[in-house]
Amino acid sequence: MRIVIQRVSEAAVTINNAAHASIGKGFMILIGIENADSAEDAEWLAGKVACLRVFDDEKGVMNCSVVDIKGEILIISQFTLHAQTKKGNRPSYIRAAGHKKAVPLYELFCKKVSEKTGFEVKTGIFAADMKVALVNDGPVTILIDSKNKD
Repeated sequence: MRIVIQRVSEAAVTINNAAHASIGKGFMILIGIENADSAEDAEWLAGKVACLRVFDDEKGVMNCSVVDIKGEILIISQFTLHAQTKKGNRPSYIRAAGHKKAVPLYELFCKKVSEKTGFEVKTGIFAADMKVALVNDGPVTILIDSKNKD
């Protein structure tokens, strides 16, 4: 399971030209799920999201978590995070999990992030054609892969 966390001052997702969800200060997270992923991956990554200290404290040092600042979280599914580009110029998505596996793990990840942070998480719609807009604050962008825990 792979996530891209972006610290944002605002983010929104539009589906079929209609506003679906938006947040203020917090995290906009893209999540890619692969065939080898499990509930353990979702649990571990949710813990990372809740505790990641990338927000400024009173001294301007990145020492606060999204929980500390009472931030908001928007989670968007993105299978293209598992693109393989070693051969040729057209990405292969063979490692990306299909709907049957990915949807339950996506929903579990969202639930676990909500449980670990103590507040509601906003989401896109799995497999929808979404338009995502954000203002990356910093910029701060972090990639975390549950297969690289060391």
